[in-house]
Amino acid sequence: MAAESVDVDPQVSATHRPVSDRLYNADLAPPQQRRWKTYSIFALWMNDVHNIGNYTFAAGLFAIGLGALPSFFALLLGILVVFWGMNLMGYMGQKTGVPFPVMSRISFGVHGAQIPALIRAVIAIAWYGIQTYLASLAVVVLALRISPALLPLTQDSILGLSTLGWICFLSLWAVQLFILSFGMEVVRKFQDWAGPIVWLVMLGLAIWMLVLVGDRITWTPPNALSGPAMWWEMLGAAGLTISTYGTLMLNFCDFSRFAPNRKSIVRGNFWGLPVNFTAFAMVSIVVTAGSLALFGDVITDPAKIIAKVPNTFVLVVGALLFAFATIGVNIVANFVSPAYDLANLAPKYINFRRGGIISAVAAVAVLPWNLYNSPAAVNYFLGGLGALLGPLFGVIIVDYWLIRRARINVPDLYTTDPAGEYAYRHGVNPRALAAFLPAAAISMVLALAPTFSTVSAFSWFIGAIIAGAIYLVIADRKRQFTDVSGAHLSQATIASGIH
Repeated sequence: MAAESVDVDPQVSATHRPVSDRLYNADLAPPQQRRWKTYSIFALWMNDVHNIGNYTFAAGLFAIGLGALPSFFALLLGILVVFWGMNLMGYMGQKTGVPFPVMSRISFGVHGAQIPALIRAVIAIAWYGIQTYLASLAVVVLALRISPALLPLTQDSILGLSTLGWICFLSLWAVQLFILSFGMEVVRKFQDWAGPIVWLVMLGLAIWMLVLVGDRITWTPPNALSGPAMWWEMLGAAGLTISTYGTLMLNFCDFSRFAPNRKSIVRGNFWGLPVNFTAFAMVSIVVTAGSLALFGDVITDPAKIIAKVPNTFVLVVGALLFAFATIGVNIVANFVSPAYDLANLAPKYINFRRGGIISAVAAVAVLPWNLYNSPAAVNYFLGGLGALLGPLFGVIIVDYWLIRRARINVPDLYTTDPAGEYAYRHGVNPRALAAFLPAAAISMVLALAPTFSTVSAFSWFIGAIIAGAIYLVIADRKRQFTDVSGAHLSQATIASGIH
């Protein structure tokens, strides 16, 4: 079909340009319905926060010598920075209606955006596989507790995983793929009730612990830090909190684009991050402190605490819900994003559903248990790639808010016309790369080099500031920026055709 102009806002009649099927499909276009209101955003964060990783992180602060109160203030400081960043990215998604790989075209160009999208996709696919594997370990323990006769299935090895391990891993893998195959609206409905269930389990575990230990609980660990050492660990904890949510600060527009207004984003973020995150962290610390009083040791793994519960029914419910929590965070943090990123590679052939299937298959193909069991792979490969997310965030945020001042020509995000606003130089913005690359190199060195271990927790933050500062200096301020909504882009392209 011949290329035709898309019928968009009349204020840009002079800039009507054909939409390219190399850049456009319905899943990458602004949504026609926006149903992610305050509770859905709040539930999104409940699903992301309520997981074993965050529990272990908060419990680990108690284990290294931070008492309950210093831990609280450290985590609150970090999550307030995250709250600020999520709002900035959330507003961007809500206004434009586009997912992250399309949002990246604003700064990096319609073709240059493949760079941040692929970086994010590789990280997310690897962690999707690892998180699924970790959840499957709890299911293996549960299966053996229920049926000890399954023990022989754990004594062989197929590509590094036992037969029972494969069964449990693929079962959880299939459940997640099933949920994603129905699209983002089913994801919203799943997370709306999944997050609160995990909260009930954590509160139940904390109450059980408090009833058992009574006034024997102590809020100060035996190796309590004080003075400069305590303050440095607090700053480090705040920095690691920011780094932990670095991926989602890029991902969040994948979800906020479905929000009807800014109020939904701010309210959902407020209850889901500063309130919910710190509350969950403190419950984790309560349980950890209780484990010290009850068992004489600081246990930072909730699965090990549940395993000590003498009631088999409680063990079964607890283990299943911790596995359920991992599914929730995996879908939010590690599945939705690569589905969009892969769709961005070839929109004509890959939609959101196909991108999700490819991501899921790739997550198995990397044999994530081997990745997880190799500290070098996790620290240098995934840690190094994770350090790149800060500089990406810095460039995108500075470009959108400080350079363009939120003036975005959404239809031009889908055109390969050389006159398009985001064509730059053959579809790539060299200024964005010039800001990103040196900041990325510095961020990776800080994150990985043992010499800089004392500041490694701040690598994401430092990389974001450096990249943003460089881009602020070198960005082209002579360009005239157009502000055009893409609210009717999907119907228009369907009606008029794309080339």
